[in-house]
Amino acid sequence: MANPEDKSPLPSDPTPEVGAETDVAPLTHQGSKPAHELTADEEAGAVNWDRIAAMDEFKALVRAKINFIVPATLFFIAYYFALPILVGYAPGLMQTQVWGVVNIAYVFALSQFFMAWALAWLYLRAAGRFDAQAKNLLAIALKPPSRGGR
Repeated sequence: MANPEDKSPLPSDPTPEVGAETDVAPLTHQGSKPAHELTADEEAGAVNWDRIAAMDEFKALVRAKINFIVPATLFFIAYYFALPILVGYAPGLMQTQVWGVVNIAYVFALSQFFMAWALAWLYLRAAGRFDAQAKNLLAIALKPPSRGGR
């Protein structure tokens, strides 16, 4: 804590001065910047993501993902919420005994685990195809441009 009796003037603020003692990282690089300071445009071998996004192969990959994920998600939500809806609106059906004290509601609840596992397995298969498409897309996109005339 500062002494209230000390009336010495405060030094001027050196922050606006380049190279002042308060600079955290003075600009003293000689040559190229370290890798962690490069911008995306300065990186060697930078990928032109706008060009990739415009490619037909990329659009096909996005379409394939949407064609799998949207229906699978809708099915999962419908199947998941079917149990509480049926228990609320069709209690007689859900109380039907299947085996001993086990009723349809219990069987339906247990089936949700198997349905989730089946969807996960289907997604793993589809993701393998998505990965193959992405690998082909990157192979095309990262191929160096051919030099004409030789």
